[in-house]
Amino acid sequence: MSRLQLSRTTGVLFIVFSILLNIPYLLLIHNFEYDDILREPTDYVLTRFHAGGAGLILTWFVFGLTALLFIPVSALLQKVLGREDTPYLTAATLSGVVSGALQSVGLMRWVFVIPVLANLYVDPAGSQVTRESVAVVYQAVHQYGGVVIGEQIGQLLLAFWTLGVGVAMLKSPLFKPWVGWMGLATVPFLIFGQSELLATVIPSTPTWEVTPVGFIIWEIWLVVIGVFLIKAANKRVALNLQSLQGMGR
Repeated sequence: MSRLQLSRTTGVLFIVFSILLNIPYLLLIHNFEYDDILREPTDYVLTRFHAGGAGLILTWFVFGLTALLFIPVSALLQKVLGREDTPYLTAATLSGVVSGALQSVGLMRWVFVIPVLANLYVDPAGSQVTRESVAVVYQAVHQYGGVVIGEQIGQLLLAFWTLGVGVAMLKSPLFKPWVGWMGLATVPFLIFGQSELLATVIPSTPTWEVTPVGFIIWEIWLVVIGVFLIKAANKRVALNLQSLQGMGR
């Protein structure tokens, strides 16, 4: 694949990834009260989840698969941006790859673990002891799979990826400086938003509910990256055509 093709392909993937990420997310907001429902009592969450049926499980499945798409997206961007003066980009890319994998793992708990727990919880033949046991297991799975793996570690690694890529963009001729700064501006939102996670175990922790704002800006930034990469490829093609036409005269 030529550098022009790589730039265009990477740009298209960034835009596609941002769009695909929002489809299941919006469906979950509409059909499952996401993500406010994560702070609701276990009884309410499992009952609502069971009522969602196969459609809700498939929505989570698509969400988890979409998160995996970030792995090739971040790897391809390194090939486009990588230069001798950006040695840190390799570490940032590794962070992006691991982040995509961990966030997918966290989301997949809603596909392969929570449905089993929800079925046991709402089973009319089940005992109160069974429901109490299920509630404990749900809390453990939710706290470890969601809070620790997906949100805490996954999002911290995502913030590091954003930091590394943003700095590299400041040095890249493919982007205007403001594109790099736009990405860097989301990093404080992603980091300070982690305070909500710590508050789940230390209630007295001061919290800043800024993660949603950070992610909105971050997803717009992904689209901007895609547009710039496509425009850069198209501009290079146009210049090459002009050069060939000039040689033919």
